[in-house]
Amino acid sequence: MVKRNPATAQELLAELRSASDPCVLKEMDRVRIQRDSALGVTLPAIRQIAARIVPAHRLAEDLWSTGIHEARLLAALVDTADAVTPEQMDRWAADFNSWDLCDCVCSNLFDKTPCAVAKIAAWTSRDDEFVKRAGFVLVASLAVHDRRFPDAAFEAFLPLIEQQAWDDRTYVRKAVNWALRQIGKRNLHLNAAACASALRIQTQNTPSSRWIAADALRELQSPSVHPRLEHWSHDPRHPQAHLAMHSSRRRFRMISNAC
Repeated sequence: MVKRNPATAQELLAELRSASDPCVLKEMDRVRIQRDSALGVTLPAIRQIAARIVPAHRLAEDLWSTGIHEARLLAALVDTADAVTPEQMDRWAADFNSWDLCDCVCSNLFDKTPCAVAKIAAWTSRDDEFVKRAGFVLVASLAVHDRRFPDAAFEAFLPLIEQQAWDDRTYVRKAVNWALRQIGKRNLHLNAAACASALRIQTQNTPSSRWIAADALRELQSPSVHPRLEHWSHDPRHPQAHLAMHSSRRRFRMISNAC
């Protein structure tokens, strides 16, 4: 597909409005997505629009400033990670008002920035429900997307997960659980570390911690996960088998100190 030069935010808003569907707004209600500023456009349709656009930071900021839900989803898809600043990350995170916007921005943009680790440390202890969720979504996103990220970094995230497992707000506890499960599905070493973390969480004996621990252990100890990790550990083609730990640790230090 040939990408076109960056359009204006207003041109893209017109395109989004032409793709709106009242049925999508009803579905947003069903899955508890904030729709006060929404047009009713599916994420696949927004991705199709983004795929035709040359990424541009200024365009992303213009889209975000409209306050329209789908325009902000599109902003996350057309921004350039190397142009994102820590201040922008805080500003956008403060605007999160639904789980889908939080997850789209974190897993398509923020997890690719040099400041991701610093924001995990800062956001996972915040009071705001969606900012706190964003910190744990970043952990899950790094676990899924960055195959060169070192085990030591994910082990350092486990205490943050344990410290916040008490929070029973829906979008926080689900993100805490998501982060724990994704860490545990990277390799056998992290699977054992995540299972041990889940057992420690279980001893907190709160409704949220019991659910997080039980759900994580159910998946991480399941027949579908452990054999796959065992196979990967012996497969020289798998990225985890090629990790040069000294360079990965150096990369982690560089990322940690970037902000």
